[in-house]
Amino acid sequence: MSNRNLFAREALAQIPKILTLLDRNPHSPTYGCFDRTFWQYKVIDFPAGMSQEFVYPLTLAYHCDLPGNIFYQQPMIREWVGAGINYAYVSSHANGSCDDYFPYERAAGAAAFSLLACLESTNLMGLEHSEEILDFFRRRADWLATHQESGRLTNHQALIVLCLELVGRLLKVDRWKTNQQERLEQVLSWQNPEGWFVEYEGCDPGYHTLTISCLARLYELNPSDRLRRAIASAVKLAGEFVHPDGSYGGEYTSRNTYNFFPHGFELVGKWLPEALNINDRFLSGLANGLGACYADDRIIGHHTWNYLLAWRDFVPVRPPIKPRTPGRIYLRQGGILIDRRDNTELYLALNKGGVFKLFRDNKLVVSDTQFSLLVEDGNKRKNAVGHLVDDYQIQLEADRMAIAGNLGWAKQKQMNPRNLIILRLVMLSFGRFFPNLIRRILQAILIMGKQTAPFKFSRCLTWQNGHWQVADKLTAESWDNVIAVDLGCDRTSIYVVMSRTFQLGQLQPALDLSEQIKNLSGTESLDLIRNI
Repeated sequence: MSNRNLFAREALAQIPKILTLLDRNPHSPTYGCFDRTFWQYKVIDFPAGMSQEFVYPLTLAYHCDLPGNIFYQQPMIREWVGAGINYAYVSSHANGSCDDYFPYERAAGAAAFSLLACLESTNLMGLEHSEEILDFFRRRADWLATHQESGRLTNHQALIVLCLELVGRLLKVDRWKTNQQERLEQVLSWQNPEGWFVEYEGCDPGYHTLTISCLARLYELNPSDRLRRAIASAVKLAGEFVHPDGSYGGEYTSRNTYNFFPHGFELVGKWLPEALNINDRFLSGLANGLGACYADDRIIGHHTWNYLLAWRDFVPVRPPIKPRTPGRIYLRQGGILIDRRDNTELYLALNKGGVFKLFRDNKLVVSDTQFSLLVEDGNKRKNAVGHLVDDYQIQLEADRMAIAGNLGWAKQKQMNPRNLIILRLVMLSFGRFFPNLIRRILQAILIMGKQTAPFKFSRCLTWQNGHWQVADKLTAESWDNVIAVDLGCDRTSIYVVMSRTFQLGQLQPALDLSEQIKNLSGTESLDLIRNI
């Protein structure tokens, strides 16, 4: 199997599950719906609009001429794609928007992803749609063109720009050109001088690759020097985050994702050959099972269609992979430091308390997501963690990095019957007129902000005799209610839809320190030194 075919094989393996999520019965009122929890289990009261994005991987699987692809040119796939597009229409609101996580949410991300899927599937399948479907595309584009969601998610904004370009071409109109240009200007203004695009609180290399993918496609449709420079800067940075074993991203990034969207690098590789090195490094990891698993009911689509596009547009003539350059890369504003020396590579999150991954001889040695404490608070248990994005005290020297600050309480809010009833009542009454306000409130509860916990930490990494020495110190106002302490590889808590997926490196056991705190008083510290 060529490296190219790895992309297709990984993606095609997801198609049976996607088809299982689809209501394939043409006599059903929900024919074409991909939200199985709605049409089959009947445990939610509305379909998630994001699910209709799944028409896109089906379309690409239909066109994937690869030996053993049982979905290639199958008439039923074509029929089900048409049904999925029609259900996106009938399940949308009058203004063309759709919901994702709660009724009347009118979610920009879900609307944009599913519109892209419908547009591209229409073009690739050569579908002749009714005036109702074309009007649906028009209404959704109108809504996306004027809607600004809460939070700064550059990948969504880039996706919207691409959608406006594609729908304008399909309908042969230029009514969104001004909106498109304004939105693109916003995207480019959100690119940090260090090369990364803002995602909520900072630099997330995973979503960064999705933004690159959208902008690279847009560049092919509407090239400009400014867009080319922005893409080139973003691609150069992305190349630094492919680990020596071929894995990508992880818990040291702002949104804890292992996301990797390869299609943009194939498109950019036509005019910037070093972009192809990025995919080739990643493919070496994919061959060894180091890609993350995104096969859950809600997020299975993104990577599936992007992998199939990377297979379709794979550049056949590729430059040799350049060796890594030793040295240090410090993204001061992104809060990430990469240190390559001798046979080691260190990826360190300075804005997340010193969360890090360390590789030696091209293999993962340690993945550390900082202290995690289980604390008893009355009849509840709370989790104090050291990985929340914050402004810590940092000292940097050539052979020494030190980070100090407070732990924070992990956000562990769960929905319960009472909360769900309140949310439904709000959204069925005044909330339906203010979905962005509700979204901002939920983001504040689930994602943004930090509540300080009564524990202080310091972490110092020192280069000694060809190894990193990691010295950790943890102090408490009281140890009485601390039940457990450990240093694990995946103790993340920040709510991000695409985070907390399984990746092979997470098989690393946690370092349990619970026994060491049993005899500590409030004035004593937990101290740990590791040579790794």
